[in-house]
Amino acid sequence: MQREQISVFDMFKIGIGPSSSHTLGPWRAAQQFVALLAEQEALPLVVEVKVLLYGSLAKTGKGHGTDIAILLGLSGDDPVTFEVDKINSKIAEITTGHKLMLSGTKEVSFHFDDDMLFLFTESLPFHPNAVTFQAFLSNGKAVSATFYSIGGGFVVKEGANASHKAEVDLPFPIDTAGDLLHWCLKTGLKISEVVAENELAWRSETDTRNGTLQIFKVMTECMYRGCHTTGSLPGGLNVARRAFALNKRLLAGRSYSNYTEWVAAIRETGNSFQNILDWVSCFALAVNEENASFGRVVTAPTNGAAGVIPAVLLYFICFCDGFNEERIIQFMFTASEVGSIFKKGATISAAMGGCQAEIGVSSAMAAAALTEVLGGSQRQVLMAAEIAMEHHLGLTCDPIGGLVQVPCIERNTMGAIKAITATQLALQSNPDKAKVSLDAVVRTMWQTALDMNSKYKETSDGGLAINIPISLPEC
Repeated sequence: MQREQISVFDMFKIGIGPSSSHTLGPWRAAQQFVALLAEQEALPLVVEVKVLLYGSLAKTGKGHGTDIAILLGLSGDDPVTFEVDKINSKIAEITTGHKLMLSGTKEVSFHFDDDMLFLFTESLPFHPNAVTFQAFLSNGKAVSATFYSIGGGFVVKEGANASHKAEVDLPFPIDTAGDLLHWCLKTGLKISEVVAENELAWRSETDTRNGTLQIFKVMTECMYRGCHTTGSLPGGLNVARRAFALNKRLLAGRSYSNYTEWVAAIRETGNSFQNILDWVSCFALAVNEENASFGRVVTAPTNGAAGVIPAVLLYFICFCDGFNEERIIQFMFTASEVGSIFKKGATISAAMGGCQAEIGVSSAMAAAALTEVLGGSQRQVLMAAEIAMEHHLGLTCDPIGGLVQVPCIERNTMGAIKAITATQLALQSNPDKAKVSLDAVVRTMWQTALDMNSKYKETSDGGLAINIPISLPEC
């Protein structure tokens, strides 16, 4: 039986940081609950709303902005279009005025301390990231629904299927890397070409192309913005932004006024090994500093790992002469398919699998994509993905203060560099002699996730989170 059908636009979602599982997912869950109220014609009758956060959403929710995302979602705002510079004022209006405008139309009383409940010691069995919404109606009845944010912005309503998309007849149904390789060898198509054919089952080629380029545009805007913003990150750790200073030092006074001129200036800095390492790190830092600041990012496949794929893609553009729309689309398609294989066979949620499920998966996606656009065979593409994940196995998720900052931001630089290294190894190797398959490493990752202590699964109950003395302000 085929698992969930996953599109390019499921793996790459435009949203707001800092976390796809703790911010984007709960935001979408809140939107779905409001839609449920409207569907049941209960929205005009609501007099009170309560939100119950369980497990990881409770333990690290404030650091990840879960409460903020839920309030915005209940208010009818959308993470793709909401203006990020209005977040603070909108939340202040709700929390100080003790009023919530459900779906932007129905005003109800809302007292944050009484109605947003962080149940730190309680967890629901299906997934650590759980939220229950309760709406009490003027007729004495109530509507309740529980949602699970399962990673990468994917949301499952309790009792519903994992996917809200209608099932379609895909020309190339894929659950595993073995399935993918089977279709590639049978048809002679590249991995990106197999993906392109499957996407036609959902929408036209033009719509897929335009949507993919829009995803790329948001990625580049995020990198450019991150490289040109100074200051410290919010949340109380006082982590200083580094991309701005690194970008300025590497450019050494070169002038530019927009993204295209910036890329040209980066190319002028040369192809030395140290220079490329510095730039890849700069690109990744820029994205994740934006993500930590509630900026607009693309889940790739998550927000916490959002810097790896853009950094490797911009490396390809700047240092491998990859400034070509067709090759950019090829890169994105290949990356998305490898990400979907991990989601189907394991997890992309750090709350389920630790950081191997986020940085590890993003590194594998980036390695596969880079290998294809550099001319690697289908087997070499899968080999690169395997190599990248193999060397992230067991990576824990232990964010200090529950914030997506330390060690999360630097881990994106490491994931990007590992992806490039994995690509180079695969391109210089004979995949027929590989001892470990991609499917084997997916299974191993999932087994490792199941064995991993819950302290290291985005709870901030272990690792660096308890060994670094900090004093955060009261939320």
